[in-house]
Amino acid sequence: MIVGNADLCRSQPAIRYHRDFKSPTGPVVHQATFQSHEKYAVAFFPFEPYADLTKLQNAVTDSICELITETLKSKDTFSISLSGGSTPKRVYEMLATRDLPWEQIHFFWGDERNVPHDHSDSNYKMVKNALLDHIPVKESNVHPVQVQVDAPAEAARAYASEMEAFFGTAMPTFDLVLLGMGDDAHTSSLFPETKALGVTDASFIENYVPKFQAHRYTMTYPAISAGKDIWFIITGSAKREALKQVLFGERNLQLYPSQGVSPTRWFVDAEAVE
Repeated sequence: MIVGNADLCRSQPAIRYHRDFKSPTGPVVHQATFQSHEKYAVAFFPFEPYADLTKLQNAVTDSICELITETLKSKDTFSISLSGGSTPKRVYEMLATRDLPWEQIHFFWGDERNVPHDHSDSNYKMVKNALLDHIPVKESNVHPVQVQVDAPAEAARAYASEMEAFFGTAMPTFDLVLLGMGDDAHTSSLFPETKALGVTDASFIENYVPKFQAHRYTMTYPAISAGKDIWFIITGSAKREALKQVLFGERNLQLYPSQGVSPTRWFVDAEAVE
């Protein structure tokens, strides 16, 4: 039984097989077959998976460079909201080897941990070590979250104000928002069943995450959605079930926060869908 995404049976346990094909009227799409109640349902992913992690990281790096070059043909600055994680880290290391107009690029963080900048868990430290320490970027072009461990709400408000001052709008209009997704379907620091999921009147907030018993900092849905380009980077077999639910499961932001994002581009490796 072949069905569209909206009609896909909601109780599929696992992908049985997949294959790529070119549709008659559009680009390459990805077909996956799920077994449910001894019948089959075919779903179409809105992307073509990359064969392996290295190919994906190369594609992300090349695409960022192309977007920066194209954007700067019509404006003087390029703004990017950065994501944490091991896959983006390698992308940042690769970007550090590219010849880009770094003086025109402004770096922000889409989420951060509530730890000092020199802490091993800091997203700022990761980006600094992977990219910023290796490029001729001006200090004024780097906009980290000024973490206040004992006052995270105050730090979040200050960062929201900094973004508003930079963009001149209540919601930031980043040229590029990079996002990852966790195996629990969280993105940025929008975790399941946390208060940040319901925030519509702020661009950046602190978000207490019970499973970590810790505060995080995160952009909100409205801020992410205001981005001109929004890219999801999803890799590894651990993300497979979450990705299936985000794409084909019943809509439930409390359980699958990544459903609240409408990316303009997907970068997904084969392990995340096979």
